[in-house]
Amino acid sequence: MDLAFTPQEQKFRDEVRAWVRANLPQGISNKVHDGLRLTRDDLQGWARILGKKGWLGYGWPKEFGGPGWTAVEKHLFEEECALAGAPRIVPFGPVMVAPVIMAFGSPEQQKRFLPGIASGEVWWSQGYSEPGSGSDLASLKTRAERRGDKYIVNGQKTWTTLGQYGDWMFNLVRTSNEGKPQTGISFLVLDMKSPGVTVRPIKLLDGECEVNEVWFDNVEVPADQLIGEENKGWTYAKHLLSHERTNIADVNRAKRELERLKRIAKAEGVYDDARFHDEIAKLEVDVVALEMMVLRVLSAMKAGKNPLDVAGLLKIRGSEIQQRYTELMMLAAGPYSLPLIHEAMDAGWQGDYVGAAHCAPLAPAYFNMRKTTIYGGSNEVQRNIVAQTVLG
Repeated sequence: MDLAFTPQEQKFRDEVRAWVRANLPQGISNKVHDGLRLTRDDLQGWARILGKKGWLGYGWPKEFGGPGWTAVEKHLFEEECALAGAPRIVPFGPVMVAPVIMAFGSPEQQKRFLPGIASGEVWWSQGYSEPGSGSDLASLKTRAERRGDKYIVNGQKTWTTLGQYGDWMFNLVRTSNEGKPQTGISFLVLDMKSPGVTVRPIKLLDGECEVNEVWFDNVEVPADQLIGEENKGWTYAKHLLSHERTNIADVNRAKRELERLKRIAKAEGVYDDARFHDEIAKLEVDVVALEMMVLRVLSAMKAGKNPLDVAGLLKIRGSEIQQRYTELMMLAAGPYSLPLIHEAMDAGWQGDYVGAAHCAPLAPAYFNMRKTTIYGGSNEVQRNIVAQTVLG
């Protein structure tokens, strides 16, 4: 198994690096490197820049308007964006629903929805989890009843990430109660401005409203917005979740944040402490091991194999690493990693008031990362899946 990059791949990396550094707004890059809050304009602005270049759908084949990159080229693009301080691409449109529409949508649906995703103009949200239906997603209760040429949707979704910004939403809905729970689920897309849709932000421990509750009260959805076949949504959901779990691993962000941890430790005078340095070293070993796992997956893909059965394993290790580097940043900063006050940060003075400015965002990041081992399928459930599919 050859994990080294070819000269052509190294040349590709250099070209991506030069373009990203020339086109990524410096203000956004500074926010990312310092762990500061990103606005909707920051996230969508970068998406539109990528869209104009044709790189927002960087994982798409050429037939759907993508660059047609290999798995290795996609990895190198993600790495260079992360190291340059680019925001993570909001995945719900280009990384999650687009592959489902490509694989299972009609030609009319592909022409209707994919261009807006590729350009970054249309913001998509995910409607999967419900109260009581998270890891056991098949128990979802949101109902869609077919009436003529439309569906009537009633129910509730929760933990909808950045749903307050959403233009469109892809949803798993129950269209039948017959047979196993998985067999009665369908995949609908709907306009979030439709009458009867209510979005209620949920304030989290870090003070942000990153997630939302979304209510559906007799929402009318045209029947031509059903993706694929009725009652086959569980198959499409599994296709999407493989992409989500691989995306959660995000080894490239881990490499960037490892370097940030080292900067914070040096600034706070604990980098040379033997015990703390040991913890950084152990984290670096884990990051390198995760990267090797990703490269092995890429090598398998180059050989024509499908490695998505290890997506859960990538999710487990990646999410644990994300929690660990935020914990070590908190330990390095000590009492200076107090929860930030956004108004003070926006005014530019909280850093001087409570300590070094680079410490101010650390507590919110720590709180936010507590969720990574739960969303996208809890790590406990993923371990069972890995045991069944990989170990046999």
